[in-house]
Amino acid sequence: MLKILVIDDNPAICTALQTLFGLHGYRVFCADSPASALALLASAAPDLVLQDMNFVTGAIDGEQGKSLFYQIRQHYPALPIILMTSWTQLNMVVELIKAGAVDYIAKPWDDQRLLLTVANALKLAQLAQQQQQQLQQQQAAFAGKNLCGLVFASSKMQQLLQMALQLAPAQAAVLISGPNGAGKEGIANVLHANSSRSTKPLIKVNMGALPAELMEAELFGAEAGAYSGLTKARIGRFEAADGGTLFLDEIGNLPLAGQIKLLRVLQSGEFERLGSSQTRKVDVRVISATNADLPKAISQGQFRQDLYYRLNVVELRLPALTERIEDILPLARHFLQQAKPLSADAEQALVDYTWPGNVRELQNVCQRASLLASGSQITALDLALPQSLTSSKRALDDIDQASLEAALAQAGGIVSRAAKQLGISRQAFYRRLEYYGITLP
Repeated sequence: MLKILVIDDNPAICTALQTLFGLHGYRVFCADSPASALALLASAAPDLVLQDMNFVTGAIDGEQGKSLFYQIRQHYPALPIILMTSWTQLNMVVELIKAGAVDYIAKPWDDQRLLLTVANALKLAQLAQQQQQQLQQQQAAFAGKNLCGLVFASSKMQQLLQMALQLAPAQAAVLISGPNGAGKEGIANVLHANSSRSTKPLIKVNMGALPAELMEAELFGAEAGAYSGLTKARIGRFEAADGGTLFLDEIGNLPLAGQIKLLRVLQSGEFERLGSSQTRKVDVRVISATNADLPKAISQGQFRQDLYYRLNVVELRLPALTERIEDILPLARHFLQQAKPLSADAEQALVDYTWPGNVRELQNVCQRASLLASGSQITALDLALPQSLTSSKRALDDIDQASLEAALAQAGGIVSRAAKQLGISRQAFYRRLEYYGITLP
């Protein structure tokens, strides 16, 4: 049974809240002063605190409540605290919300709104605890591994990285598929950094940026005079990567003529520089990446099937950012680093947006907001996210009450599962619960 500590000097309010929460399955403790509240915190270990702001008759400045809030926050930083009073200054409420208070409820309260606020706060606290446990599990799972600075919190990314680390020591070619900007290069970095080739070069080539007429020279090198303006021999990317790893990004853009030449070096490790008949041999592990549908390109005659199988001994599919919502806020905070913190509405806006440009777009948005934000926090307005069809932020009545309740029932009351079933974030699910006045079981 979840426990709530009510801190209020009015016995009638304590009795009313004990009755209200008791009817909904909570166990309630009451304290009438800051001193008794701190003692109960140590002995009763509540899951949530509902705190008044004034404890002396006639006091309206909220200073006692403010002092108590910071004492609780210092000793119990993860404990959710909801402020409740009819007398206090708005700027103080804003300060305490920024300092970590979950919400502010005015007296007299609305029972349904109070119950929903408490239920949401408890769910979010449980979620935060689960995420902390997941983080600890991730740290244990990846202990001693080089993740090359990748930031993630989602189970999808954890599973992908575990597979990448399993593949890293092998010599097999790996194809990383996924949308533009999702972070395919980061996965290639992890594969190389955890391989036996980590002390050798990792050479990266963007195949989409190579002009067709220079592709052969770039990959295999060229002798002096092989083409106009080349006055001395130059080595290609394969030679530069000898003993290490060659990362071929946007491999789907390689023209058919180049595909034939690439196939040969993948099969034998042999090639000739442009303008030379001398056969050279290299030892290179090839990692490739694409956002294209290569099987479809094969069926259309645009990509060689034999090359596809050479490149795709194992495929790692990197999901789009919108498929791993849990990664959005950790990535945003990472990109902002020491810049201003995100406000609650900014966090909500980041989670609601569909990110067609994936991680790269998120990084650009965060960098722009950190430069242009004028307040103490970065707000949703500072993010300047496009309000277009690419945004998943919809009207609250886009999902009817029956669908919400059905999803909750099918998910056994677990909000994260119900939200996933409906294709929305947990935060968006909570907003719709509040909109319809639905109380969680």
